[in-house]
Amino acid sequence: MLPGVRIRRAPGFRTLAGYDDGRNPPVPAKLPTLLRLLPHLLRTPVVVCAEQTSLWLPAMVPLRTRFIDTFHGAGSMMARGHWRRRAGWRTLVAAERDRQALIAGGDAPERVVTTGYVKAAFRQRTPATRLFADTKPVILYTPHWQAHRSSWWTWGPAVVERIRADGRYNLIFAPHQRLVERAPELRAFVAGLAGAAGVHADLDSFAMVDGSYTAAADLYLGDTSSQVVEYMMRPRPCVFLNALGAAWRSDASYAMWEAGDVVESLDALIPAIDRAPIRHGDYEAFQRAFVQTALGDVSGLAPARAAAIVIEALRR
Repeated sequence: MLPGVRIRRAPGFRTLAGYDDGRNPPVPAKLPTLLRLLPHLLRTPVVVCAEQTSLWLPAMVPLRTRFIDTFHGAGSMMARGHWRRRAGWRTLVAAERDRQALIAGGDAPERVVTTGYVKAAFRQRTPATRLFADTKPVILYTPHWQAHRSSWWTWGPAVVERIRADGRYNLIFAPHQRLVERAPELRAFVAGLAGAAGVHADLDSFAMVDGSYTAAADLYLGDTSSQVVEYMMRPRPCVFLNALGAAWRSDASYAMWEAGDVVESLDALIPAIDRAPIRHGDYEAFQRAFVQTALGDVSGLAPARAAAIVIEALRR
């Protein structure tokens, strides 16, 4: 236990058996959960949230509670302009680029604070040696959860099967946690991978969000997930999947695709993976510059800066 820290259970909290290993339990609908929390929040001076749904409360209800919104990811597809974001007392962002984007979208400059990337300070990660018994190169495949941005529905199962059939790589299949909400068939697919050599599939564990997999991988394979920015904190080969035929070169939302080769067909997948380490030198400078722009300071000081904002809110 940390001194001065108390964990309290929210109204409606239930203890579920079988989740002692850290997997995420089933989560109830967000809006009803927020409504149950409302009486408690009326007596709470400061709320820190890492998602936007909670901001419906200060946007719709005249609360004295100060909400501090902290971005939980980074990248060129970050949602920026929704009006409920402006209901928070402060918004914490990793990099100055995000701050300027929010200000351009209508946020007051004093509301948006640049802290650096908080997750860069996290060290309790699962090493690759605990995931695989051999030293084959590790590919991380992380399809996005939104259908209009994701490779999953068009190519996903085939991508996994082609890498398995090739046999020269280990594969971490760890999609965005919300993908299973939109694609419930995903659980059966992952169950079918149980015990397969060279495959580590995960839909629920804390390792999906603590940086374990982006740290363990030798090659990033994905579409538009912001995890690629976290992965590039240590520049390594990337391959991107244009499963939906996006005109990506003219779209700033796909800026991260300049960090590696872009695959336009499934038949090009394995050749692109094979040549990615050789081609990496062509992309390394871009990766370093992109991370600096997207994440700002990754020295490990960001948590202290974010905590200072929370303390300021309490003191006021």
